[in-house]
Amino acid sequence: MPQGFQLGSVFIRFYGIIIMLGALAGGWLAAREARRRGHDSEIVWDLLIWLIIGGVVGARLWHVFTPSPSAIAEGRTTLFYLTHPFDLINIRNGGLGIPGAVIGGVVTLFFFTRRHGMNFAEWTDIAAPSLALGQAIGRWGNFVNQELYGAPTDLPWKIYIDPLHRLAGFETQEYYHPLFLYESLWNLANMALLIWLTRRFSDRIKHGDIFLVYLIIYPLGRFLLDFLRLDAAMISGVNANQVAMAVVAILSALALFWRHREEISQK
Repeated sequence: MPQGFQLGSVFIRFYGIIIMLGALAGGWLAAREARRRGHDSEIVWDLLIWLIIGGVVGARLWHVFTPSPSAIAEGRTTLFYLTHPFDLINIRNGGLGIPGAVIGGVVTLFFFTRRHGMNFAEWTDIAAPSLALGQAIGRWGNFVNQELYGAPTDLPWKIYIDPLHRLAGFETQEYYHPLFLYESLWNLANMALLIWLTRRFSDRIKHGDIFLVYLIIYPLGRFLLDFLRLDAAMISGVNANQVAMAVVAILSALALFWRHREEISQK
């Protein structure tokens, strides 16, 4: 499967195109939501540029500090990146972590809203469904790169992975779970749920609630899907992503409960 095309002296990767399509689709959805809430939708497009930068930085740092077993086997450890600055910033060779992208985006959003006198919590709510949509589209970049596949399977929706992209120890296995597809569908469902909650409970939700729901639903899906992942980042024998996702989901659920404890107690 081709991973891109040559344009003059530059090789354009389909992965990058898909990621940008996801960002633009997310920006479009956020602009609609901002307008619905009475805000200037042009703010979204000004903000999007900074979110992309912050997201890429965060995603790269997440990979650097939680390298996968296959990356470590190739010598791309945390120490390697920290002692080879060019390789650290060379994202064309892969190595981006979604959790880090979310963290980087949130930090960027915080400083942007603070500088422009905007309500940070409300804008996390505006961004949440758009983030889920962007993730759903962006995961198809993994399909093009033949990465983020799960354990071997014979299910009807299995996908073929060519020998060049098979992990060590699985050279003879041809078909795998399309993990990227599972996560893409989960993110689409998350987006739909967040939009529905925004409209259905508009008179009861507080600023920041929708983002907290996002921080419950996405980590839950990621936690479950990582049981199928073959190349999960491990720290002291523990799946780093699963632990992080479990902590985020639990803390977000507790925060949401605490914010609405009085309403719950009255019932």
